[in-house]
Amino acid sequence: MLIPPATIDAIAEGRVTLAFRRWAQPRVRPGSTIRNARGVVEIVSVEEVDTISAADAKAAGFEDADKLRKLVDKKAHGNTLYRIELRYGGEDPRRALRASADLDNAEVVDLRTRLDRMDKAAEAPWTRRYLHLIAAHPEVVSTELAAAAGIDRPAFKLRVRRLKNLGLTESLDVGYRISQRGRAFLDVDEKPG
Repeated sequence: MLIPPATIDAIAEGRVTLAFRRWAQPRVRPGSTIRNARGVVEIVSVEEVDTISAADAKAAGFEDADKLRKLVDKKAHGNTLYRIELRYGGEDPRRALRASADLDNAEVVDLRTRLDRMDKAAEAPWTRRYLHLIAAHPEVVSTELAAAAGIDRPAFKLRVRRLKNLGLTESLDVGYRISQRGRAFLDVDEKPG
């Protein structure tokens, strides 16, 4: 479920507490979270509804229900209307993680283990190669990076998101860059022994 940055800001300020989507089946579940550079949004509840009330539209950040219904219908991925209660869960924890460049031995071992596991699950090792690619080409559009990696863009972006979840990379308006943590890890990982 994508939530525009301005809406996340409104959720953080308490001005928006609901979202509506039309799906074939729910794409989020209560208790799950959505992380983005603006912060974490918690999914409180998901329920099937038949209509959108004026009060619900206001809670979703719209002046009236008709405008909200038109937008929901325009972006529909199914026929069932879902009312999703949201709340702000705080700042994105990956932000602090990305900045933590002072890695102790246990963190290095943990990162190596996780990256090795990702590599073993793939047809060929990719994690360090992608880290080096991003480090060498910051702010390059993902289409070009995916081509350089020899993989389609959606698969590339999914893999980079896994690195981002470990605090090793960060997304920019265009492309990515290696984080302080990612640079520190590569420096230690490349040392012999």
